[in-house]
Amino acid sequence: METRILGVGDLEISVLGLGTMLFGGVGWLAAFGSTPASEAAELVDIALERGVNLFDTADIYSDGASETMLGEIARGRRQRMLIATKCFGRTGPGVDDVGLSRRHILDACEASLRRLGIDCIDLYQVHSFDALVPLDETLEALTSLVRAGKVRAVGCSNHFAWELTRALHLADSQGYARYVSQQVQYSLLVRETETEILPAAIAQQVGTIVWGPLAGGYLSGKFQQAGGSGSRIDALGRLGSMDTPRARAVVARLGEIAAARSASPSQVAINWLLARPGVSSVLVGARSAGKLSDNHAAAEETLGTDEIAAVNACSAVPA
Repeated sequence: METRILGVGDLEISVLGLGTMLFGGVGWLAAFGSTPASEAAELVDIALERGVNLFDTADIYSDGASETMLGEIARGRRQRMLIATKCFGRTGPGVDDVGLSRRHILDACEASLRRLGIDCIDLYQVHSFDALVPLDETLEALTSLVRAGKVRAVGCSNHFAWELTRALHLADSQGYARYVSQQVQYSLLVRETETEILPAAIAQQVGTIVWGPLAGGYLSGKFQQAGGSGSRIDALGRLGSMDTPRARAVVARLGEIAAARSASPSQVAINWLLARPGVSSVLVGARSAGKLSDNHAAAEETLGTDEIAAVNACSAVPA
């Protein structure tokens, strides 16, 4: 599988990564599904066999169970895996058990290292922007983790362009560790990312890791076939707002291109993302080995100019 350098750094990541949000599947994540330990290990092995080396989790996924499961699976496989996790979300009842204060970042990192059973996190990401904590405090804490050898590189997630560039300016001027990546929602149904967020990252040489490439599975076309019944999007009450004429046109066009290629709509949607400027890697997750293998096949596809133009036209965001 193709690899790309993540931003300006030494992390070389596969163009597809495995998202492990469903590992454990407890609490609010239960609506999305649950992946038990035995199946999680199978998914990791399938990913490794296809050349995937990026494995993404977070401390709030299933109250830490995702990290624990991933750490157990990583034993004996660690040299082939780049492990990325995140901090920000609430991990306890205290006032310092949430956000990006120095205390929470340091405590959260230590807890993640214990659950993962590793000495160093390859990519440590702040899960969101914290307007209640001075940015200097956040960046200084992250820098101390890098200097202590507990983190190889740092990144951000779910930031606006101004939040990203402000952090980069401060890091450059004060000598803090620089974000090498941003993790953002991006798909054929969420193209607003192209307005400022992606251009800012490209200009600042920050890699982009994509989450939600299939819009919660909508772009696979399965919701139209099943009428949304029993789907996780339907269970969350989001299908009504997502199922628009524009969205249906996108799915229809994906189906046409997929049929002509003997591929799946998911493969076409993911391949479109891999060809977008600034994208370093696309996170895919699946609850079955078959679906994961199908998604991974997207790395072997290359859309033609006419196909890309057709998909761009039907998915364009109104001015």
